[in-house]
Amino acid sequence: MASFKSTKIPIYPKLGEKVTPDTLYWKNYKAPVQIKEFGAVTSIDFSSLAPHNYAVTASTRIHIYGPFSTEPVKTFTRFKDTAYSGKFRSDGQLLVAGCEDSVVRLFDVSGKVALRVFKGHTKGVHVTDFTSDCYHILTGSDDYTCRLWDIPNSTELTSYKEHTDYVRCAITSKLNRDIFITGSYDHTLRVFDARVEKSVMTMDHSQPVESVLLYPSEGLLVSAGGRYVKVWDLLKGGQPLVSLKNHHKTVTCLSLSSNGQRLLSASLDRHVKIYNTTNYKVVHNFDYAASILSLALAPDDESIVVGMTNGVLSIKHRKSSEEKREMAGKQRMQPVYRIFVKGRNYVPKKDDFLVSKPVKSHLAKYDKQLKKFNISKALDTALESWRRNKNPEITVAVMKELDRRGTLKNALAGRAEQNLSLLLKFLIGNVVDPRFTPVLVTATEMILDIYQAVVGQSSVVDRQLVCLQELVEREVDYQQDLLEVLGMLDTLFAASLPRKEVPCPGSSRPNGLAEGCLGAPGPQLQSA
Repeated sequence: MASFKSTKIPIYPKLGEKVTPDTLYWKNYKAPVQIKEFGAVTSIDFSSLAPHNYAVTASTRIHIYGPFSTEPVKTFTRFKDTAYSGKFRSDGQLLVAGCEDSVVRLFDVSGKVALRVFKGHTKGVHVTDFTSDCYHILTGSDDYTCRLWDIPNSTELTSYKEHTDYVRCAITSKLNRDIFITGSYDHTLRVFDARVEKSVMTMDHSQPVESVLLYPSEGLLVSAGGRYVKVWDLLKGGQPLVSLKNHHKTVTCLSLSSNGQRLLSASLDRHVKIYNTTNYKVVHNFDYAASILSLALAPDDESIVVGMTNGVLSIKHRKSSEEKREMAGKQRMQPVYRIFVKGRNYVPKKDDFLVSKPVKSHLAKYDKQLKKFNISKALDTALESWRRNKNPEITVAVMKELDRRGTLKNALAGRAEQNLSLLLKFLIGNVVDPRFTPVLVTATEMILDIYQAVVGQSSVVDRQLVCLQELVEREVDYQQDLLEVLGMLDTLFAASLPRKEVPCPGSSRPNGLAEGCLGAPGPQLQSA
């Protein structure tokens, strides 16, 4: 008796992930190290001096971590309320931070007590930064003001009150000590010059501004607010260049790679997007477990540090060259393919005794039902939710086998409303897939023939039939449009080809007629 042949499932080609230099570069990080902080991590800032420690602001304290440490090497806890925006000075010796109690504190990195305390704001200070000359501090507050402070004298130099809502981000120029830019929840970005009493440039972001970033040349400004990341040309008076909308929720922070060619944006949607600064297309993406509030890149992109709303600090370190060599060595030590196939192609000799081992074949559930001629149950098994969603080619292969046997119509008949609805849902999702269309169109015609008498008795089935009809009509329109476009292209290609004249033998003219014969009448019968 012949053994049962299992259903042949066709293997369709899969489109693999396109490997680009950016993919290789940004995937070259170790598994993340996670540190639990006391509250949401609102700010991360790297020191510009080796060994490039970084300050993490969370809850009522600021922790300073070493490049590879999981425990803080320094902690500042002299805050009465939530601390914000811990920033290093360019020499790495001082650190400034704001607080919800409206006080700005300046710390020596090697000490514990605040060196200076700046009072003047009336509400929480969310933004702090040093100017490029290292002698002044810029602050932005929820009292709608931004202020400049003198470090040696602990005095306020000037105050700007042009914003009409919270000032939540700011950045100072590294090329000019008097220039700084602020972003506010009043949707505006303002460029200030400390030598002038008011702002010198204003830009409308159209969303509450959460973060601002200057390119190294300082000719371009990047702002983040709402779901948008926008790029502005400061040399052209704040002209908008690009508006990016690749996040699903509010973008909270921005960062720039060490070479300035990649822009990073982090959002409450738990994603970090990496853009090419030439065309501003997304070249890579990182996923995290919670909404992201802060992001920072170490010099030379050695580490990516992300702070989240759940208080988790995630650190990814770049793989070193030694670790790459170790991984390559481990891969070389693994058994090669020829060991596993050794002896499979062995041909027995004349005097050998061949002991055959019966191979037990394991049939899938739908094949077991087909073997028992339970065609309806076989189709039901192929329509199980996990199978039809993840591997629709299995369901289509079972339908094709039933059609080959001539029993597909019987398997589709006699179904209740729930089973019929399930079948129609599968058809709606896959009938226009070119891989499955030949089989599913046949199944659709059979269903319409079988159940045309009961149309109108179930509102669920009726809606699905209408949806299927609209889907097929739309696909037919697409095919007709494509055929028209194909005809146009054929005409264009034919017109673009050079014309070649083919001479006929026995004639000097390309059309085969001798000279003087163009108007000559044809041969005539002679009268007798």
